[in-house]
Amino acid sequence: MTDGLQPTRVPARRLLAEVSGLFRASGKSFVTEPAEHLPLGFDGIAGDFHLGETRRTGGREPWYPRGTEIRNERQLSIVSSAELREVAAALDLPEMRAEWIGANLVLDGIERLSWLPARTLLFFEGGVTLKIDGDNAPCRSAGRAIVEHGGARPEVQFEFVKAARHRRGLVAWVEKPGEIRLGERLEARLPEQWIYE
Repeated sequence: MTDGLQPTRVPARRLLAEVSGLFRASGKSFVTEPAEHLPLGFDGIAGDFHLGETRRTGGREPWYPRGTEIRNERQLSIVSSAELREVAAALDLPEMRAEWIGANLVLDGIERLSWLPARTLLFFEGGVTLKIDGDNAPCRSAGRAIVEHGGARPEVQFEFVKAARHRRGLVAWVEKPGEIRLGERLEARLPEQWIYE
């Protein structure tokens, strides 16, 4: 039985980008530090804070009790330099560094990176493939890190959540391991999309 509604379809497409920043969180904090390359396995970035094929749930998954073990779809955090500048401007800050908010990759060349749909595949010229899970919802923890590391006024820890909405970047997991290098080019392959009504 159908109700007569037809979903709106958007065809698949391809976009080109370049890696302008690489970072890893090697300590006990999600805050990252610059790297020349990122070695990736199926469990994510070697030695990184978010390493693991699985992870424990937190406030982002209210449908599970906290601490439930689930698939780690947040192995990497990806941002764009253009959106970082937009968030900095919205917060009246001179700059917004990727490492303050725990990003692992900064990409240039894709407008509205944070709006790429789930299931988008990122094919890096060195052989790595990442699969986008979805947008990375901004949180107060990242806002606090901006205050601590960037010297921002204390209110930024709360203002960041609104200012970075749909500009905070994406989370992804490793579909094909290898190594990503600074300056590497990549192709984003967006899947066919439709709105289910």
